[in-house]
Amino acid sequence: MIIEVQETPDTNIVNFFPSESILRSGTAEFVDAKSLRRSPLAEHIFDLGGIKSLFITSDMISVTKNDDSDWESLKPLIMAEIMDYFSTGEEVLPESATARDDVTAQIISLLDARIRPAVKKDGGDIKFINYADGIVTVEMQGACKGCPYAMRTLKDGVERILKTYIPQVTEVRNLETAEE
Repeated sequence: MIIEVQETPDTNIVNFFPSESILRSGTAEFVDAKSLRRSPLAEHIFDLGGIKSLFITSDMISVTKNDDSDWESLKPLIMAEIMDYFSTGEEVLPESATARDDVTAQIISLLDARIRPAVKKDGGDIKFINYADGIVTVEMQGACKGCPYAMRTLKDGVERILKTYIPQVTEVRNLETAEE
């Protein structure tokens, strides 16, 4: 198995791209003991020590290390855990199927094709939450969750693209902002 390793602008985050699909759809973020119980892969990587969080998509595992850990020792161990995971044939998370209407399907398709690849380059992702009455609610995840430029990315990038291609979209909100 080939695993491509990509460094990000944040020196504490490295993205791992295995040659096989990780999740069938969606994303998963692991930041605490409770969330780890959902995934044996996440548990094994956290058990290596020095790991702050994991963010997993269909093709990427973004690992954030603690400040006092070093990538030289962690990278080979993480790669070994990923290879071991694929040898078991287990799924990272159970699949959850939901029905989507046409506009929602268009939104998700555009997010997946045009927006998520750009956001993933910085160790983050954007997760579709809901579409109702012209308003798209998304959740910024991974490195993008706490990024000071997240709202600018959301309004100047995501909202502009969705409104351009899908006339029914009038606004895009981040889940955290929408809940306030």
